[in-house]
Amino acid sequence: MSAIGSLLGLLLLLFELVLIARVVVDWVGVLSPGPEPEWRRRAVRVTHAATEPVLAPVRRVLPPIRAGGIGIDLAFIVVFVLVLILRTLVVGL
Repeated sequence: MSAIGSLLGLLLLLFELVLIARVVVDWVGVLSPGPEPEWRRRAVRVTHAATEPVLAPVRRVLPPIRAGGIGIDLAFIVVFVLVLILRTLVVGL
């Protein structure tokens, strides 16, 4: 594997981890009662700032779908799967 492939694989892995952190932070907010702690506000700012530039254009094409009282973010799912596929392809080179 080339140095560029290794670097790109590492960047995709880091982005994948930030996407997972975004899910965890968002679900903690949904499931926790009471006032929002400062650490969660900071975590939301960081994870959303890192992932929203990639998710927003996809979300314009694939808006969230409503299933009763919840929304399913198709853009997040598509981006996550694409990152997994890209990382697999890059690491395999």
